[in-house]
Amino acid sequence: MNKCTDEEQILDLIERNKTTVSEKHVGCAFDILWQLQKQKTSLLKNVQCVRDFPQFLTLHNLTIKKIKLMNDDTLVNVLYITQQFAVEAHDPLVEALVTEAWRRMERFDINVLSKFSSYLVDQHLYLSPLMGKIADIVNRNLETIEDLRSLSVLMVSISSLISQHFQEQLLNKTEFLFDTIDSSEVNIAKRIVQFLRNVKYSYYPLLERCNEVFLSNINHLDLDSISKILGLYRFLQFHSFEFTKMAKKRLKEMSPLFDHPASFVKLFVALGPMAGHEEKKQLKSAVLLMSEELTSQQALAVLGVMEEMESRNPYLIKKIASILHKHLDNYKPGELLKITQALTFLRFQSKELFVKLRELLLRCLKVSIVPSEISIVVYAISMLPSPHLDELDICRIEAVLPQCNLTVLNRFAMSVLRWIQHDHKCLNSITGKQLKLLQKLDHYGHQRLQQSNNLNLLWEELKSLKGDWFPETLLEETAVTLQRLMDEINYMNVTGVASFISRTNYLDTLLLDRIASVVIQQIEKIHPFAILGIILPFSILNYDPPQRDEFFGTCIQHLNSYFGIMDPIMLVFLGFSLATLEYFPEDLLKAIFNIKFLARLDSQLEILSSSLSARVQFRLMELNRAVCLECPEFQIPWFHDGFCQQQYNKDIGGMNGAQQQIHKMLTEVVGGINCVRASVLTPYYHIVGKKSLKSVFHQF
Repeated sequence: MNKCTDEEQILDLIERNKTTVSEKHVGCAFDILWQLQKQKTSLLKNVQCVRDFPQFLTLHNLTIKKIKLMNDDTLVNVLYITQQFAVEAHDPLVEALVTEAWRRMERFDINVLSKFSSYLVDQHLYLSPLMGKIADIVNRNLETIEDLRSLSVLMVSISSLISQHFQEQLLNKTEFLFDTIDSSEVNIAKRIVQFLRNVKYSYYPLLERCNEVFLSNINHLDLDSISKILGLYRFLQFHSFEFTKMAKKRLKEMSPLFDHPASFVKLFVALGPMAGHEEKKQLKSAVLLMSEELTSQQALAVLGVMEEMESRNPYLIKKIASILHKHLDNYKPGELLKITQALTFLRFQSKELFVKLRELLLRCLKVSIVPSEISIVVYAISMLPSPHLDELDICRIEAVLPQCNLTVLNRFAMSVLRWIQHDHKCLNSITGKQLKLLQKLDHYGHQRLQQSNNLNLLWEELKSLKGDWFPETLLEETAVTLQRLMDEINYMNVTGVASFISRTNYLDTLLLDRIASVVIQQIEKIHPFAILGIILPFSILNYDPPQRDEFFGTCIQHLNSYFGIMDPIMLVFLGFSLATLEYFPEDLLKAIFNIKFLARLDSQLEILSSSLSARVQFRLMELNRAVCLECPEFQIPWFHDGFCQQQYNKDIGGMNGAQQQIHKMLTEVVGGINCVRASVLTPYYHIVGKKSLKSVFHQF
C-alpha cells in the first residue's frame, strides 16, 4: 500500500486481498487515501470520485467488520477520514465507528479524545450527550493534562457546555501550559482566541500572549489566518495596533495574488475596513468586476463590509443588492436582518426587493417558535418601508414575552417604537394594541430585573442593549438590581459594570464607589488593558470617589509598564478622561507627548475610520490644551494651532436670527458695538461668544 501512487491502486489492492486484510491494513488504506487527496489542489480534490469506485464499498464493509479490533488512534482516525470523504453521518460505517468510540471514550488518551471532539463539532453536535461526556472527562482529568495542543482543541469543542467555574479552571490551566509551547504554534493560539470568543470573554492575559505569537509569525500567516484573527479580535473588542498595522501590510502584499471570488471576498472583508481612501476604491472596483460570480454568502459578506466602510458607491450597492435579491430564499432569519439593516444604512431603495424581504420575514414569523428568532424577524420587519404587523402577529409576540430575556424584550420594544413613529396617520386603528404591547414589555422587563440573582448572567443580557426603551423605562430598576447584587462585583466583571454606567450616563455613586474599592483591592488581578474602561464612567459623570487619589494612583501605577505597548488611541482617551477629572499623571502625559508616540499615533490614524480618527485628533488637542493650561511645569508645548484654525474655519458661520437679536440687545445693554463680539477665540482656541450668547443674555 505504501508504494501505491493513486486511489485506484489502493482500492484494487484491498479488493484482491480482502480475505487477509487486517484492521491495521484498513486503517493504513484510509490514511493513504486521504494523504493522496491532500496532495492535490482544492480544485482537483474529488472525494466523491473516490467513494464512487466499486472497490470503496469493499473497504467500507471490511472496516465495519474490523472496528472492534482497531486501536483507539486508528478508530478515531478512520472516523475523521470518513468525514473528509463526506460519508454521511447516518451511514452504517460512521454509526458503528461513533458507537465504538463512545464505548471507549473513558480510556482515550487526550490526543485521541481531542480528535473525536473535533469530529463531533464538525457534525454540529456541540450540545450532544457525547460532547457532555467529553466535557466531564476533561473536567475530571484537567490536572493531569500536559498537552496544550490537544487541550485547546477540546476547549473549543466543549465551550458551549462549561460552567463559569470550569471556564476559569481551563483558562488557568492554559496560562500554566502556555510556556510549554513553541512561539511558532499559531494554530494553538488561534484556538485559544476562538475559545475566548465562544465563551464571550475578553481575557486579556491570554489575548496578549496569543497576540505575541501572531506578531512573531505574521510573515507566515496566510489570508485565512489573518482574516480569522481580525474577526475574533473585532468580536472580543481586543485592540492591537501592532497586529492591525502588520496585518494590513501583509494583506496589501497579498492582494495582487487573489483574483478568485472566494479568496478575494476574504481579502475584501479583512482589508476593506482599514484600507485608505484609494485602496478602498480599488477594492470596490475589483469586487464590482467579479460580482456576477459571487455566491449568496460571499455577497452577504461584501454587503456587511460595505456597511462598515460606509460605502456610497451606487453601482456596487445596486449590484450586490441584485445578487442578494436572487438568493433571498436561501437566507436564515438572522441573515435577513443583516441584509435589511445594511441596505437601510446604505439608503438603498427597491420596492420589489423590500416586498420580497417582507414576505420571507412574515413567513419566518408564522413558523418560528424560538423567542430570540421571533424578535429578530420582528425587528427586521420594523425597518422595512411597511413595518406594521397584523393583530394575529402581535398576539404571537405577546405569547412568548414570559420566556424572553432583556435582550429579546429590548428588541421587541425597539420594533414597537418604530411602528408607532412610522406613520401616525395609518396607526390610529392599532395604536392601542401597540401601546398595550409596550406596557406588557415594561412589565416583563421589570419582572426580569427583580428576579435576577446573578450579576454575571444579568450582565450578559445588559451588555448589548440599545435604543430608547431601556434607558427610559428600566434604567432605574436596573440600578436598583445592580446595587442589590453589588457584592458580586469583582475583578472579572468590574469592567462590565463600569461599561454599563458609561453607556447609560447614570450617576450611581454607590456603584461607582464599589468599582473604585474593588479596583484598589484587586488591582493585581485586573489587566492593564481594562483600566480605561474602568476610569471612563468617573470621567463621563465627573465623579470623584472617596478614595480619589488612591484609586487613580493605583490605576496609573498598574499601567506604567504598558505605556509603550498599549494602543496609541487608548492612551489618548485615557489621558483625556483623567484630565476631565483634573488628574494629570506626569509619566502618562510624557509618554503621550513625545515624538515616537505621536508617530505611532499618526500610523494608527491612517487605518481608522474617518469619524474615529477625527475624534481621536480632537481629544488629543483637548488634552494638549488642558495640560498646557493646568500643568505648565511639565513644559509640554502647545502644537495644535494649525488643527484648531482648520476646525474654526470649518465651523465658522454667520449668526442665526435669534443670535443676531441677542447680539443686538447685548450691544445696547453693555454700551455699544465695541463692547460685544461673537465667536471670540482665546490663545488656546476656546470659543467665547457664539455658542454661549444665549446663556450670557440670561445672566443679564
